Amino acid sequence: MRRSWLSWRLALLAALLAVLALGAWLWTPDQPRSTLEARYLAAPGDLVQVGQWRLHVRDSGPRDAPVVLMLHGFGASLHTWEAWAQGLSATHRVIRFDWPGHGLSEPDPANDYTDARSLQLMLSLMDQFGVARASVVGHSIGGRIGWTFASRHPGRTARLVLVAPDGFASPGFEYGQAAEVPASLGLMRHAMPKAVLRMSLEPAYADPAFLTDELTTRYHDLLLAPGARDAMLSRLRQTVLTDPRPWLARIAAPTLLVWGEADAMIPVAHAQDYLGAIPGSRLLSLPGAGHLPQEEAAQASLPAVLAFLR
Repeated sequence: MRRSWLSWRLALLAALLAVLALGAWLWTPDQPRSTLEARYLAAPGDLVQVGQWRLHVRDSGPRDAPVVLMLHGFGASLHTWEAWAQGLSATHRVIRFDWPGHGLSEPDPANDYTDARSLQLMLSLMDQFGVARASVVGHSIGGRIGWTFASRHPGRTARLVLVAPDGFASPGFEYGQAAEVPASLGLMRHAMPKAVLRMSLEPAYADPAFLTDELTTRYHDLLLAPGARDAMLSRLRQTVLTDPRPWLARIAAPTLLVWGEADAMIPVAHAQDYLGAIPGSRLLSLPGAGHLPQEEAAQASLPAVLAFLR
């Protein structure tokens, strides 16, 4: 009897130790902002106060050239545009930034991550940087914000490049209602090992070899910026899609869709919805590229994007 009791206590202790060890492995605290800035900030002047927001902004190319404003997607940063920005900067002024609570930008002071707030930020940024009109390039959620901007502010939109844009409701989701965010997703605030993040990133790339440890580390590091995970959860909870077709029909800017044919997140078949809704729009589809063609197929896509923006 005593041996049985002792065995049970030892088994319980082993189980508790295993849980503690697992918790220690899973627990992922925020990284100091100073550490992240030392790794990923190109110049101190790239941290800019724009209205209410403290943003990470990179402004390259001739100041008197046509302006390109680049909008990254959910969970990404301005680094996703690196190859395109370098290629475009010879002939364009390229302005790219991290959305609040992404990359090195601080969270929104009002905890407002609605699309309306994002449009307000874009207008404030353009005004502060002296940009009356820009070509807007947006990816995924940044694409949705980009086409919304173009439809509501046609006078400030020269051309529009949508890279695998978000906007149409997926099966099971309804317009006018916020999507339900599983409570379990809130655990990411406390636990986000790099190995787990890598598994969530893999579907975004057609070629698994493209997702290097260096690239995974950058995504992981920036996800650990103070307030970043709370901001991402807030953005998910505050996103309410509306039927995009009436707004897309109002877009007057010439529009180019860029899509990876192996996109597993927003399949290239969705391009037909946009082609049918945006007058005169056209599609550049890229074989062997996934959800991030600006990264994975940068050299294959850049010439067409550059020619379109010219």
